[in-house]
Amino acid sequence: MFATHRLRWPAFALFGLLVLMLVGLLLPIGIGDLLRWGAELAGHPAILIGLVLLMAVLMTFGLPGSMCFWLIAPFHAPLVSVPLLVIGSVAGAYGAYQVGHRVGEATRPNRMARQVLKLLAKRSDFLTQCALRILPGFPHAFVNLAAGVLHLPLASYVLAATIGLSIKWVIYAHAVHGMVSARQAEQALDFSTLLPLFALAGLLLLGTLARRLWLRPGDQG
Repeated sequence: MFATHRLRWPAFALFGLLVLMLVGLLLPIGIGDLLRWGAELAGHPAILIGLVLLMAVLMTFGLPGSMCFWLIAPFHAPLVSVPLLVIGSVAGAYGAYQVGHRVGEATRPNRMARQVLKLLAKRSDFLTQCALRILPGFPHAFVNLAAGVLHLPLASYVLAATIGLSIKWVIYAHAVHGMVSARQAEQALDFSTLLPLFALAGLLLLGTLARRLWLRPGDQG
């Protein structure tokens, strides 16, 4: 009986958090609110599994699952938070790919989504996909959906998502671990912190460009 009550509280807390996040889609939630909720939930390890599942579900349907980052990373060491964030985000990327794969041409993408579709239609190689995952601020939801719509090879898509998001989450998690206020968190993710990600994404894109130039049909033989 006691064990049942212990499991029931995290379930209610996670359900309440889900409701708040869904409300937050209509009424934007600030980083300060997320940090406050994360601090309250940090003492309940069982909720971490729920947060990972919540992140995957939100990202599957193109919703801001990255909000879960602020509920996990500041309150847990990177050795714990990074694997959880990778599992949640890659699972969400896979789910969104399947949604895009099934919906296909029935989608009505907005301007940004159309631009991502055109980009991936022209350049969907492994290095480009990794670069898009690493690039700070790039809309992952559009990448996930576009990859499914274009029927990109699933194996390389999942591998690129895993590698790119792992690199990004490592940088982000180390930057915000221990932060307890919105101001600290925003300062932690300033340009100097994110510069290595921009640099790495740029190098990957340059590598893609160089390979295309070196392997042009006219240069072979």
